[in-house]
Amino acid sequence: MKSSTFTKLFKVLSMSVLVLGLTTNSLYAETKKDFKIAWTIYVGWMPWDVINSQKIMDKWAKKYNINIKVVQINDYIESINQYTSGEFDACTMANTDALGIPAAGGVDSTSLIIGDFSNGNDAVISKDAKSIKELKGKNVNLVELSISHYLLARGLELNGLSEKDITVVNTSDADMVSAYATADVTNVVTWKPQVSEILKMPKANNIFDSSKVPGEIIDLLVVNSQTLKDNPNFGKALVGAWYEMMELMQTNTKASTDAKSIMAKASGTDLAGFEDQLKTTNMFYKASDAVKFNNSEDIMKTMEFVAKFSFNHGLYGEGASDYGFVGIEFPNGKVIGDKGNIKLRFDDTYMKMAADGSL
Repeated sequence: MKSSTFTKLFKVLSMSVLVLGLTTNSLYAETKKDFKIAWTIYVGWMPWDVINSQKIMDKWAKKYNINIKVVQINDYIESINQYTSGEFDACTMANTDALGIPAAGGVDSTSLIIGDFSNGNDAVISKDAKSIKELKGKNVNLVELSISHYLLARGLELNGLSEKDITVVNTSDADMVSAYATADVTNVVTWKPQVSEILKMPKANNIFDSSKVPGEIIDLLVVNSQTLKDNPNFGKALVGAWYEMMELMQTNTKASTDAKSIMAKASGTDLAGFEDQLKTTNMFYKASDAVKFNNSEDIMKTMEFVAKFSFNHGLYGEGASDYGFVGIEFPNGKVIGDKGNIKLRFDDTYMKMAADGSL
């Protein structure tokens, strides 16, 4: 999901995107017909591949008299950076990164679709440790400041430790499997499909995974808030196409199997491997379930954890005095942080439309 380019890129973004955030609204404050969304390979986002290739997106875009181009980006963090700079109108990303990159950089963003939460896809794996507590004093390879970093921080906290007790070694997600195969690397944090590959190796113990913090690692489709406000049909088309695919995936049909087989191949595995990934992914196949999750107290608690992680790791920049620097808005007007600086919005408007059959 994440790339090791993040650390360098964030330093640049922290200076330039704050300025960009002041001009983004004027760039997007218009009705338009042509849109672009970016996605990267991950089990919860593979439906976008089929939505695109099987012309489901085209059908829904045509319904609302607009054009939507769906683009796969190989580097996850690069896709978010391009969204943040205005190259894309929407982008798939995890909740931590939605807050830590565009929102922290001043770009007002809206969580349009809550697709799933990781329920075992992300894991801490060790050659010799049998528990998180045994990582004390050791190196841990992961993508720094990523969702893996967040998972490790939560695991340490729940086991009476902190990041001061270990040493983080920044490692590219693309290099994680090969790194673990070397004698020098004994502990890693990563996500599927890399987790599946590493667990096949000798001396690979899953000592903590996202099922221990259910509902905290959330996968979203994030849209520029001003773009959505000015172009509600864009939101309707995206949500309509997504839940058409969700409905298909739930059916016990050849069409469903074919769709998942395409997703499997595109993500570098077979159908059985993809089904294995789905088992550890809490997909919100029904829009009503996503709406319920979006209105829960749990998501507010989770985003408070994420806000603290972001602040403690410097993602808010030097001007932030506490973790409430960036405001996060939820349905019914509930806000965490600064109500005068809301930059991330969990809006259930369009998912409700899908749940009500009014798209």
